[in-house]
Amino acid sequence: MRKLPIAALALLVPLAAAQAHTGHPAGTALEGLLHPLGGADHLLAMVMVGLWSAVLARRQAANPWLLPAAFVTAMVAGAALPQAGIALPAVEPGIAGSVVLLGLALLAMPRLPTAAAAATVALFGLLHGFAHGVGLAGSGALWAYGAGLVVMTAGLHIAGVLAGGRLLGTGRELWLRLAGAAAAAAGVAMAVG
Repeated sequence: MRKLPIAALALLVPLAAAQAHTGHPAGTALEGLLHPLGGADHLLAMVMVGLWSAVLARRQAANPWLLPAAFVTAMVAGAALPQAGIALPAVEPGIAGSVVLLGLALLAMPRLPTAAAAATVALFGLLHGFAHGVGLAGSGALWAYGAGLVVMTAGLHIAGVLAGGRLLGTGRELWLRLAGAAAAAAGVAMAVG
């Protein structure tokens, strides 16, 4: 039981130099599946979405799967934008900012309307998806790589929801707040690095 908070925090060790959207292989479903595990920005954002969703479910009786669904749906839409020739500004800073803001949301645990939380998470998903869509534009690997990416993203969301629910259920809210603080710090390090 004591190992769960330690394991959760181990996922959040800041990997400040990681910029997950440049120079990564993008072709197979396996590469898409493994990508979120190798980039701090994606890993932290996915886990934070799940943890924050667990908090909203517990405190505001929100559906715990709403935020993950909003993120994944928007991520898929974001990946399609570059395929259609649509550009978005400030994507990489926005991705680092998503990690900061998701961490702060978990640290502060504000009473934010569920619709506002879902819209915020969807914006973050759009940015993450767009970054991957740019790397895959015209490669013919969008479907295979994207399928793997979606599966792992959803898996990390689920892990976050379950871990967050477990921590909240055992009165260990402090661990969630510490995880949020660590993620926010990592996001700042990514933004300035």
